[in-house]
Amino acid sequence: MLEVLWNLPEQCEEAWQRGMAAALGSLPEVCGSGEGVAQVMVTGLGGSAIGGDLLRVYAQEEASIPFAVNRDYLLPAYVGPRTLVFAVSYSGNTEETLSAYDDARRRGAKIVALTSGGRLAEKAAADGFPVILVPGGISPRSASGYLFLPMIAVLQRLGILADASAQVEEACALLRRMRENLGPSCPEEENLSKQLARKFYQRLPVIYGTSGTTETVAVRWKGQINENSKAMAYYNVFPELNHNEIVGTEKPDPLLQRLELVFLVDSADHPRVQARRQITQELIGERVGGISWVEAQGTSRLARIYSLIYVGDYASVYLALLYGIDPTPVRLIDRLKQRLSEAR
Repeated sequence: MLEVLWNLPEQCEEAWQRGMAAALGSLPEVCGSGEGVAQVMVTGLGGSAIGGDLLRVYAQEEASIPFAVNRDYLLPAYVGPRTLVFAVSYSGNTEETLSAYDDARRRGAKIVALTSGGRLAEKAAADGFPVILVPGGISPRSASGYLFLPMIAVLQRLGILADASAQVEEACALLRRMRENLGPSCPEEENLSKQLARKFYQRLPVIYGTSGTTETVAVRWKGQINENSKAMAYYNVFPELNHNEIVGTEKPDPLLQRLELVFLVDSADHPRVQARRQITQELIGERVGGISWVEAQGTSRLARIYSLIYVGDYASVYLALLYGIDPTPVRLIDRLKQRLSEAR
């Protein structure tokens, strides 16, 4: 897992190249016609769906059509011929995604498959839809570059999103610099991810993002702590949490002192959210175990997103090591899939 994390900049570069080089067939002409794309839907689960969440937040500043993410066996009723569906399954064998793919095909949607192979690649190729193949052999949660950046590349080529090549270049360069300060050889006193892991140890991490900027990164942190650290974690977003969750910091006292909060900060956060964060810390800071602020780095949207993802990914692996756990296996998920297979 540490090796895969270290190689994330190279993964992002390769993912972008694969998306730019992928054969799209007649898709560019079809999307540019009068029967073009009215909405974009990403269907997937787990690590194969987080790219869709990142895409939705990334695109909302410039896209003139809605983006949505589906985590189910079937698609919403509005999906039809003018919907571009990215069917994303790293293994290519996720049963919910295969079912949603079949549903999209029945509805006449435009489909692009993003996978390392499996049944999804076979189905899409047989049906004449574009297939973007990415390398296999790692866990889906470790393949965020492969499962996110090719979609931006395709949407750029279709004229739905603007040219993002400069953003990809900045993000990869930033990640290369960051790994020197987050990697295993960097000592804890200089390593933000190791410091956060130490704070999370024997506590319940609570990650607060912001709607429209860091909301998906907060989801990512929560999921990485679950899967890598085998530990519970929770997330919420500003400003919504100020209308409910903040009141939940009064009881029970022993549990509150076991909470370790993280505020994810982005320069694009609304000024009123910036004020809300500060006031929230003043109101609840003494009631919880601790609060850390983690600020995004970089200029572009993509660089800022990945700078925060990188800190959280490393922190989740270091937390696993503090617990004496191998972060890579997800045995409960494997057992669940086996039980589901037996229950057919």
